[in-house]
Order: sequence, then C-alpha cells, then structure tokens
Amino acid sequence: MNAPSRPLSQKTEIEGGVRAPQRHDSGHKHVSGTATYVDDIPTPADCLSVAFGLSPKARARILSIDLGPVRAAPGVVDVLTAADIPGANDVSPNAVHEPLLAEDGEVFFVGQPIFAVVATSHLAARKAARLAQIEWEELPAILTVEEAVAADSLFEAPYVMQRGDALAAIAAAPKVIEGSIGIGGQEHFYLESQAALAVPGEDADVTVHCSSQHPTEIQHKVAENLAVPFNAVTVEVRRMGGGFGGKESQGNALAAICAVAAKRLNRPVKMRYDRDDDMQITGKRHGFRIDYRVGIDEDGRILGVQFEQMAHCGWSLDLSMPVADRAMFHADNAYYLPHAYIRSYRCRTNTCSNTAFRGFGGPQGMVGIERVLDQIAFELGREPAEIRALNYYDRPGGERVMTPYHMEVEDNVIHALSEQLLASSDYADRRAKIKDFNAQSPVLKKGIAFTPVKFGISFTLTWMNQASALVHVYTDGSVHLNHGGTEMGQGLFVKVAQVAAEVFQIDFDRVKITATNTGKSANTAPTAASSGSDINGMAVKNACEQIKDRLTAFAAERFQTTPDQVRFLPGRVQVGEAQIAFEELVSQAFMARVSLSAAGHYATPKIHWDRAAARGRPFYYFAYGAAVTEATIDTLTGEYRFDRADILHDVGRSLNPAIDLGQIEGGYIQGLGWLTMEELFWDDAGRLRTHAPSTYKIPTASDRPEMSIALFDNENREETIFRSKAVGEPPLMLGISALMALSDAVAACGDGTVYPDLDAPATPERVLRAVDRVRGRAWETTRESGR
Repeated sequence: MNAPSRPLSQKTEIEGGVRAPQRHDSGHKHVSGTATYVDDIPTPADCLSVAFGLSPKARARILSIDLGPVRAAPGVVDVLTAADIPGANDVSPNAVHEPLLAEDGEVFFVGQPIFAVVATSHLAARKAARLAQIEWEELPAILTVEEAVAADSLFEAPYVMQRGDALAAIAAAPKVIEGSIGIGGQEHFYLESQAALAVPGEDADVTVHCSSQHPTEIQHKVAENLAVPFNAVTVEVRRMGGGFGGKESQGNALAAICAVAAKRLNRPVKMRYDRDDDMQITGKRHGFRIDYRVGIDEDGRILGVQFEQMAHCGWSLDLSMPVADRAMFHADNAYYLPHAYIRSYRCRTNTCSNTAFRGFGGPQGMVGIERVLDQIAFELGREPAEIRALNYYDRPGGERVMTPYHMEVEDNVIHALSEQLLASSDYADRRAKIKDFNAQSPVLKKGIAFTPVKFGISFTLTWMNQASALVHVYTDGSVHLNHGGTEMGQGLFVKVAQVAAEVFQIDFDRVKITATNTGKSANTAPTAASSGSDINGMAVKNACEQIKDRLTAFAAERFQTTPDQVRFLPGRVQVGEAQIAFEELVSQAFMARVSLSAAGHYATPKIHWDRAAARGRPFYYFAYGAAVTEATIDTLTGEYRFDRADILHDVGRSLNPAIDLGQIEGGYIQGLGWLTMEELFWDDAGRLRTHAPSTYKIPTASDRPEMSIALFDNENREETIFRSKAVGEPPLMLGISALMALSDAVAACGDGTVYPDLDAPATPERVLRAVDRVRGRAWETTRESGR
C-alpha cells in the first residue's frame, strides 16, 4: 500500500459529529439575509408571474363570468381556467378530487382559485385578477362544526376508537364529570409565503423550484396536471422559510399552475402569495370542539371516558382524515384509560381546507384529556399534578399499559421525567406561594400548571414511513449528501450531515449538504410527523455504511488482513498496525475501481395499523416531555403575562443538543401562541377577517416567559438513528401548560365552586368572561369552536 501523501491526523474526535452542538448550516445566512429562497432564485428576463382570481363567496354558483377585462389588462399574457388544464385539474393529497381551478361553475369558500392570470410582473397579475366580472347565485354556507354536524355535512360516517365499555364504566362510576371545550385553529405564519418557479425543458420536461415539505407530491401533482409521466418532472427544494405543516400539501396549487403556464407558453413562470392571499387561501390547524363525559373513583382515578371530537376540516378533504385520526390517537396523552370511547366527526364546511400543522391533530386531542384531568382536580379539590400522576400509564412491566387503540406502551418514562421536573422547578413551593399571593391580591391573580406530553412518532399511514438517500464520496475525501427530507429551518440537514460525518469519522465541514431533488432521491415521504431525522438519518447511514463496507473490504485486501482489523478513526483509517488518511484510502479505492457512491433506504420497523378494526401499533415509539408554566392575569381587563416556564423534554440521545433545545423553545412558544392569543375569525359571510399581521397576533419576544429548558437523560429503547428521538412536534404540546396556568389563575378568582371552563385561544376577552363566570356574573355567550 502506498504511503500517506500528507501527515496523518491524530485527533481523538471529529469536529461536528453526532451529539456535537453544531450550528445550523444556514444560520449565518438567515441572519445576514443571504440564504436563497424560491423568490431569490435568479430568473431569466422572460420569466412571467401568475396570480389567482379568487372567489369572494363562501358558497355560490357562477351564473356568468366575463374574463375580457382581465385579458385586456396591462401586462397580461394569458388567462387560464379549468378547461385549459391539460390533465387532471387536481391538487388533492389524497384520492378525493380537489380542483386546482374551480370547475362546474361552483365555489366552496372565500379565496378559492377560479382562474389564473399570467402576466409580465407579479403586480400586474394581481391587479388583473381583480377585474373579472362575475354574476353569482349565492347558496347557504356552513361555517361551524355545530352547523356541519346538524346538517350531516361530514366527509365520512363518524369514526370510532374504543377499548372496553366506556359507557357502562361511566354509568357505574361513583362520580361523573362532563363538559365541552372549543379549540381554535392556527395560522402557520411561516416567514416565507408559498412560492414556486417552473422552468420548461425539452420535450415534456419541466423543473420546479418550490417551497414544499413534500417534493414527491409536487412532482406527482404537476405531472398529473400536465398529463405527463412523473419522470418528466424534477422538483427541487433547497430550503423553506418555515413550514410547520402548512407546506405539506398547500403548495401543490402554485407548483401545478406555474408548470401548466410554463409549458403552455414555453417560458419560465413564477408565483408567490402575498401574505393576505396566503392567509386567505391556505388551510390552518383544524379547529375542534370536544365534548366529554368521564367517570372517576373517589380518588380521581379515571374509570371510563367518552370523547366526541368534532374537527373543522373545511371545504375539501386534504389531510383531514389522518389529522382527525391522530387527534383520537392522542386523546389519552400520558394517561391510562381502562375504558375509552372516542368518536370523531370530520366536518365539511365552507372555509379554507384545513391541513397539517405541527402536531397533526395530536395537540387538539391532548388538550381534550388535559382539560378532563384539570377539571377532575378542580371538582375534587385536589392537587392537579397528583391527579395526573395517579392516572399515568404504568412504568414498563406494569399492567396499565394498553392504549385505547390497543398498542402497548413499552417505553414509558413520564413518571421519572415528571418527578424530576416538579422537583427542579420547585413546583410545590411555588404553588404555595401563589396561593398566598392570590389571597392578598384582589386584582392580579397568579396561576401555575404542570402538564405532561406523550407523543407517538411515525406516520399513521404505514407506507409513508420510508426514506431514501444518495451519497457520493469524492476522491479528495469530501462527501456529497442528498436525501428526501426538506429543510424548513428545523435543522434536519445539519443533523443528517452529522450522521454522515460520524459514520465516516470525518469533520462536519467535509460533508456537502445539497438541495432535496426528486431526480436524486425518488418516491419520498413528506418531511412531517417529526420523522425527518429518524428516517432520513437512517437512510443516509445506510448509504454511508455501504460505502464504508466497500472501503473496509478494499483496505483489508490491500493490507492482506481481515475486515475486523479495519477501524475508522477521526480523519484516518487504521488497518492492523498501519494507518492511512481517509482521503488517501478513498483515492486508492477509486484507482482500484471501487464504487464510492451508494443509494440508501430505510423503512421503519414494527409498525402496523388496521384502521377498520381501530387497533394496531401505529407508532414506533413515544417521545415524552413536561412543562410547568406560571402566569399572571389582570382580573379587570383579562390581560395576562406568562412569568416563567420550566421544561424537561425527552429527545433520547440527542443528535445535536443546540438544535434540539431551539426546537423545544420554539415549539413551546408556538403552542402557547395557539392556545392563548392566535385567534382566527371568520365573519358570517365566511370571510377570514384575521388575514394579516395587523389582525392576527402571534407571540413576540415580549410574550416569552423566563424559560429553563433541559434535556431528559434517556436513550431510545428502539433502534433509531444513534438512539435519538424526534423533536419537531412534541414540544408544541408543552404549551398546553400555558392554557392550564391561565385556567388556574381564573379559578383563583372564585370560591372553588365554578370551574373556569376556558376555551382556546384564551384571549383576554375569554379570560375576562371566565373571571366573571367564576364570580357568578355569567355572560350570555355560546361556545365557540374556532371556526
């Protein structure tokens, strides 16, 4: 074997490998404004822009439409209707048709695209889109889940998950508690609005750059609308300016219309939504109404529970089926429900089609059971944290471990995690001090709440739990990495690059992260369900290990030893007693015609789900966490502030602690915002009135409480990527503690006989109403379901 061409590294560890707090690969670009998003991609001088002509009606029939003024507007090159779509005119992420452009002369929500204007500029297209002259026949619109249930406006018959006989258990229980909670939706409010750029190629080919969590679905929808094979469409996503689920399916329409126009006119075409259009057209987190009845024993232990979940789906099915299913999966959260009956109504309404949002229905289901536990503690006059612990699933080896969907909880760490957080946050001492404060403060009242999280990790559609990757090792020892996951700011790319660095034992800066591309990694799942690092990390690891095995075999043969004598050390490879630089070994392997490229694949094991029987193992494992939040309310105005948040979260063996801590903080704040201040409001005509930052309020820096965040010392019992756990979605549900802290503060205003019954979002108006309610001054109001 040739001697090394340069001095060998003697480092004891690589820089930026797994478990290192490596900075986000694009962090410095985000701060400096140099990160390239879709709208920043240099476009040819002949690039055109598209804008949709939108319906101003929630439910109506088009009697006549005159697009002449649109075609005659300055800068307009073309106007497209449903009849101009060469293929399917469909952007649905499922098998149920959802038209790209309105068809059959009907519209179903305010903001539905009716036609598309192609013009020489973005502004010209938007101005022209408003010039259509349309005569309407207005039809009755359904805007709330209550209206939908009453009219039987459902996407399917109510779906049931159950275990045991909940109704009998409730009837026989010593005490029965019932109630209802309205849970509002949530706008994704990603910083980068939806955007797409289509560039026509030879023959049927087209390349689409887009801001999407699901490049493969974009590829399919574009191909179907163009009536071409999937192989004619290449989709590339370098990064998104946030997604949160809102770019899983909602970007299909932009990519499809750009591609149709680009091929029709043989010119590049770009589209981006203005913020108002984005908020009006795109779906939100599903609003819910959850009615409940629970039977308990004298100590507060749940004997049986019945949930009626009404999900506000909007005008089309989109992803509402799996979202509503996951709300049912998480109706237990961390609690053992010996007898449970959970029924879900998927309500069709005349609003935008609600879609994926961080947690994917899980948060709504979890809010329902946390409300139940909070009300049990109130009714019994018991400490809420004790009631929660009393109802936890057993530790591994116990008997109370079966979920309502008949999956055994094998990895439960919530007992130890809760005990650690309650101690580190001084919960008991602070609760006593808050009680003293409230006794002496007539106007300001404090509240404190502890809530746990148990969140299932995997797509509930089993076939989606797979990933692919492509890895090249170049002859200088640098690595080119591509996989099917997308980067939306969550740090997926840096984590997966750390995996490659770890396998090869090279420094992080030797790994090149490249844009997600359907021509490199095909047939991929969306970057969703918190599975990005899990499945793509394993696919990359698989590809790297294939190359590593080839290098090992080559080194063993060249040194005339056995593969077990080959060890990859930081920056070098030891073969028996000799060592060689990694890049030198790679170069010599190439000269010996050893393949230095590999395609990796991973399929999550163990999971299965029988939807018809409502039983199985839909999740590979559970992620756990808990939060303690303290809040202060002003009883004269309903205004409040969050004073402090203590969080302990389980990420297994962290791939990157810096990224994980950031995700936990961001998730908590986003959950807090959803449940307290982010209010969506549609008027009686079905028009979204909170469609801009001036009317829709998300948390700002001043809303952030003093925070203490720690990672729970734990190792995933399942064989995940380096024994880590997902961190994308579970932290959002830590924000439920903020809602419960407000409820606790409101309860302190009364004499302990009237439960606060606080709906979400708990805006100052709702807090003030709840304060008056517990003080015996009831308002004439109806429950709001977050329509």
